[in-house]
Amino acid sequence: MTSRLTEISLDCHDPDRLADFWTQALGWVVLHREPGLVEIGPDGRDDRELLDAVRAGPVPPTMFLAAVEEGKVVKNRMHLDLSPVDCSRDEEVERLLALGATRADVGQSGEESWVVLADPEGHELCVLRSLAPGHFSV
Repeated sequence: MTSRLTEISLDCHDPDRLADFWTQALGWVVLHREPGLVEIGPDGRDDRELLDAVRAGPVPPTMFLAAVEEGKVVKNRMHLDLSPVDCSRDEEVERLLALGATRADVGQSGEESWVVLADPEGHELCVLRSLAPGHFSV
């Protein structure tokens, strides 16, 4: 038996603000909200259906945004990679910038096929090549 990746936790100052950014970025919804904690994820299943799906195989994880007092100090040791599915990489970068992301420099050379951004609280993320028809094929 193996484990399943079911949640990603992200410490932040303002869970509600980051939930707004990430739900728009990923097309997800708020699944649960309480003071200092917001869970976001794909819209959909009730708990019993989700449990059956998790036991059967990998499912998209949810994301917990948890309020903490301390600020982010250094580059993340782990980050999220996003692949646009219905537009070009550069169009997705512009959309994310309009949602509140910023460009981030983590030492890239400029020759990379991805773009490094940071969410509104500075957590790095990469926008990879587009998976949209006409941009990517197998």
